[in-house]
Amino acid sequence: MSVVEGTDGELLGRVFLTRVVEPGDETGGRWVRELGVDAVVRRLRERGDPLPGASGKRWAGLLARAERAEPRSDLAAARDAGVRFVGPGTPQWPGQLDDLGDARPLGLWVRGGADLRMWALRSVAVVGARACTEYGAHMAATLSAGLAERGWVVVSGGAYGVDGAAHRGALGAGGATIAVLACGVDRPYPRGHTGLIGRIAEQGLVVGELPPGDHPTPSRFILRNRVIAALTRGTVVVEAAHRSGSLVTARAARRLGRHTMGVPGPATSGLSAGVHELLRQDAVLVTDADEVVELVGDMGELAPERRGPVLPRDLLDPAGQQVLAALPGRGTARPEEIALAAQTTPDDAIARLYELRALGYVERHDDGWKLTRQAMIPVQDVPEPR
Repeated sequence: MSVVEGTDGELLGRVFLTRVVEPGDETGGRWVRELGVDAVVRRLRERGDPLPGASGKRWAGLLARAERAEPRSDLAAARDAGVRFVGPGTPQWPGQLDDLGDARPLGLWVRGGADLRMWALRSVAVVGARACTEYGAHMAATLSAGLAERGWVVVSGGAYGVDGAAHRGALGAGGATIAVLACGVDRPYPRGHTGLIGRIAEQGLVVGELPPGDHPTPSRFILRNRVIAALTRGTVVVEAAHRSGSLVTARAARRLGRHTMGVPGPATSGLSAGVHELLRQDAVLVTDADEVVELVGDMGELAPERRGPVLPRDLLDPAGQQVLAALPGRGTARPEEIALAAQTTPDDAIARLYELRALGYVERHDDGWKLTRQAMIPVQDVPEPR
């Protein structure tokens, strides 16, 4: 597998720029779009006049970075770590990332053997709180396992909490998962997830914008979330406080026209407060993989109809149900009284009562009829008519 896809000059320039320009820098993206990669690299290499929109201070910082950038060394380090560089317009580039406009990644460093473009076509982001509850971890793992079993790729950020549970759920189901990191993909972060991220690289893909060896920062975590949102068909948030970074992913998904979903939690839980606020806006409430797939999948991929248990009395025909409902809750009633309440004739009521007795719902006492214990279902448990 080649460590670089596409024209060497174009992608060497992009590798160079990943060392110089921060992820999500729209000014840098505009330079590349308007002037081209080669022109931007040349201006930085030759220490020329500042590019449009760059202050003197910022330009000095970019030049200092450019002086230390060694793209061929980065590619060699990537090769040693089993990492390749994928740039826009190459066969494995996910076209949906172009929706980010000038904030589009300059390229992606990819660890793992799968085709990133193909996997991203049928992917869902599952994100949420790092300090999640057992409920949050359970929901993330169960939902992700269900998505994996249905042939969907689960995308998350490789972090503790919901992210880790989502990756493990997909892997445990023998499915596919992608971790999008805010650092070099050769140096997994957090360190406590080194084993998990290594397993993801073997069974799935580890992706990042930053070159080998680069470290994460708070701003890089936030900017990484736009890639998760753009890469996938929709984002599911499982537990998130009001200031959770996972809400940044959800809002980015909404801006990009992707589906935004939330898994509800207890109304009293601060860790679900952000999800609930999201649901009060325009996110869709989901509780399992079927409901997610119904939203993000193709036509006809519908979740099963949700119904309570079918009770034996549900199988009675309408006339039988009407007569059964006409019997008093306590004591007995005469056939003519039952017929009046059921709006039928006494003869028809008697015929129905004998049918109901055969089914065990009523019993006869002298000249009256009464309900059996089997028929005494609380009113709130009786299904609504359809």
